[in-house]
Amino acid sequence: MRTGTLAIVGTGIKAAAHATLEAQRHIEQAESVLYLVADLAVRRWILQLNKAAVSLHTAFGMGKSRYDCYEAVVERILQEVRAGKRVCAAFYGHPGVAVYPSHEAVRRARCEGYRATLLPGISAEDCLFADLGVDPGHLGCQTFEATEFLVYNHRANPEIGLVLWQIGVVGELRHIQPDSVCSEGIGVLQQVLLATYSPDHVVVIYEAAQFPIVPPRVTKVQLAHLSESRVSAFSTLYVPPVRSREPDRHMLQRLKMQMPRPRPANIKLEMIPNGTGAKRG
Repeated sequence: MRTGTLAIVGTGIKAAAHATLEAQRHIEQAESVLYLVADLAVRRWILQLNKAAVSLHTAFGMGKSRYDCYEAVVERILQEVRAGKRVCAAFYGHPGVAVYPSHEAVRRARCEGYRATLLPGISAEDCLFADLGVDPGHLGCQTFEATEFLVYNHRANPEIGLVLWQIGVVGELRHIQPDSVCSEGIGVLQQVLLATYSPDHVVVIYEAAQFPIVPPRVTKVQLAHLSESRVSAFSTLYVPPVRSREPDRHMLQRLKMQMPRPRPANIKLEMIPNGTGAKRG
């Protein structure tokens, strides 16, 4: 095993409050810390833990291919590992969820004989479950990155809740500002969902709170109005099930179980008047 090591950690969603003690320890003890986070408060927190920390944001440029940016991030991380250093790379949210550079850096490091680990963090989906009262262990949950949901022709099960990540950058292969969105991509996503759900089905555009004093953004709209709604690069879409599922009585008999007690819906989604959640002029 070579001398360089790599630990990939997540800073969570809500400033530094979501970072685990394990992640904090790796940042503090690393010889080289590289970070890619969403706000200035987290950057300052990382620098307080390790003054040698360096941002990976220089790998990104407006209009540059996202994959070229990701490749530059991976190679920058491996450059430090190959130099024989104890390296920690910190990413926003959960470093293993929709973060290509983290997985690829670990894969390449291991292939080259270095010890590399990826540690869990709090993701936007974790926050969604808490803020919307969604229990993924009850009736299940489907989770996809929005562009991959479309490109790989996935079909949603309308009896199970559906979570779609990054709806604001559907089909966007360039690095863009967080407040920029791909409206054409959202329109395509809406059309595909309308093949499964009715136009008046109420969905949730969700953005987790990044600071303790700021509430999460929860916008409920009818699916027919999704493409008219305000979204950002941080927006996640939650599509609740269209109806409750009934237990399989034959399976209950095989398992010698009684009929389970009915459980209330995870969240109550009232019909939203037209215009709520619409784009601001």
